[in-house]
Amino acid sequence: MIPSPTPASGPAPAVQPGAAWNGAPCPILVLDRDAGIVELNDAARRLLAHPADGAEAGRTGAAGPGRTAPEWLSAAHLRLQRPGAEARPANPVAGAVAERSFKAHPTPRPGGEVMWWLMEDTDLRLAERALEGARARSAVLTEISTALLSSLNVDRCLEVTARMAADHLADAAVVVAPAQGRRYPLTHAERHGPVTGSVLEIDPDVVPGLTEALQGFPPVPARWISPDAIPDWAVPPGFAGPIGSVIVTPLPGHGFPAGALILLRSGSHPAFDEGEEVFARLFSARAGAALSAARLYTEQSAITTALMRELLPPTLRHVHGVGYAGRYRASRDHERVGGDFYDVHPGADPAQESFAVLGDVSGKGLEAAVLTGKIRSVLQALLPLSGDHQKVLGLLNDALLNSHSARFATLTLASARQRAGLVHLRLTSAGHLPPLIVRRDGTVEEADTRGQLIGAIPDVTAHTARVALAPGETCLLYTDGITEARGGPLGDEMYGERRLRTALRDCARMPPEAVVERVHMLADQWLGGRHHDDMATLAITHPASSRSPLTLVAGGTTRSGTAGHGSRESTA
Repeated sequence: MIPSPTPASGPAPAVQPGAAWNGAPCPILVLDRDAGIVELNDAARRLLAHPADGAEAGRTGAAGPGRTAPEWLSAAHLRLQRPGAEARPANPVAGAVAERSFKAHPTPRPGGEVMWWLMEDTDLRLAERALEGARARSAVLTEISTALLSSLNVDRCLEVTARMAADHLADAAVVVAPAQGRRYPLTHAERHGPVTGSVLEIDPDVVPGLTEALQGFPPVPARWISPDAIPDWAVPPGFAGPIGSVIVTPLPGHGFPAGALILLRSGSHPAFDEGEEVFARLFSARAGAALSAARLYTEQSAITTALMRELLPPTLRHVHGVGYAGRYRASRDHERVGGDFYDVHPGADPAQESFAVLGDVSGKGLEAAVLTGKIRSVLQALLPLSGDHQKVLGLLNDALLNSHSARFATLTLASARQRAGLVHLRLTSAGHLPPLIVRRDGTVEEADTRGQLIGAIPDVTAHTARVALAPGETCLLYTDGITEARGGPLGDEMYGERRLRTALRDCARMPPEAVVERVHMLADQWLGGRHHDDMATLAITHPASSRSPLTLVAGGTTRSGTAGHGSRESTA
């Protein structure tokens, strides 16, 4: 039976030379006090027949003066000979012989000799190195993914892809984005160098495998690509040549290629091996996914911006001597549109009325905003009929009833123009809260208009109120998000029309921008950060700077004089 090393805590066995351990599968060396070889088994003779790590070649046979132990083993053996040294070290000695890795376990023998058992762990070391390499590559991929996914900007993703590829995969990298016509966006990077971008008209066919990579086909092996075939545009300006090895790999995207990646390695460095090519494909897959996501986000953002432009409230200004100001706040702070809206369509000249509307669609969020967009488009088409509010409401009602939406809307129409020193308004409510009139002395009145909501029943009727504003007076149109804002000390009380009227008393002679700002500020303070509905306000004001003589209409009597209170006049 072949003896084996005993545990470190056990006593050292007395092992005598003989044929029993001579045929052991592991190399065994017996060293004297001076680290000279006394005995060898057959496995040790075969191992030491190849000079490595200080072991000289000797004849295959018994130990002789021409054969020495490896340096690392001799050093460990001499340490054992020191006074007070442990006979059995806690950790085995490790070293290499003939490019093979071993751990040496000592067994003391009489006379100061030590039998060293060399247990090979080459495969274990190779596996450990492979595992370390895999962990390092995984860490690099994690770093790459974090860097790439931190931005949805296409240019930023191109820069990060080129930079990370040059730092971790090659000496230089070039990202070729999909063509824009006949021109290709190129992003160059070299290790520890700048990242540069350009858009050039190039011929991808001159780089082997580039055309196929841009179409999403698998990459060609690096050994098939001649470095001499790489054109100048594919080499970063500061790259120190010559080129020794090249990888061309696609950047796969979501359903379509995101581009291609060219990796360059200097001739002074080893060529890309098969493992590095596989790692380059893993890198490219992550970079392509990030680039594709960034491009998709950019496209969707552009589409959203274009559509949102038609849904956002317009910027208002003074038109033909009449001041307009509006403000909108969606039910959620991160949203920009919702179910409340307002619009102002200026008249062609001062003699014609400007047409304004404020409305509230049932529901919230994007779906409600889509319907507001439809209503605004229909009203835009009905501008030639804006002189007849009843007809406009009827046609709008028919349009909503014939749509696929089950939502309804309330709104207020307003036609305004300045004449004879007054701003004359025609106000028509379709199921909406009646406008409030703020007079110069702070009196707040309610316009006498009412009607039925739009999009619910076949026939709608409405009552139109005629109101005249003197300089410094305002007509406020608002949605129920203002009056139904719940807050206060206990958080469950609505703001209400009474508080709104009280707030408007202090808005006499204010410009329209200040009126809507104050109303929203007070409503926001009442909410105290709580949830709320969409809120919209539209102020129509006769600017207080007007000081010309006015013609006032009151009780059917016309008189001339200095601007005082405006008048009201209601018609069905």
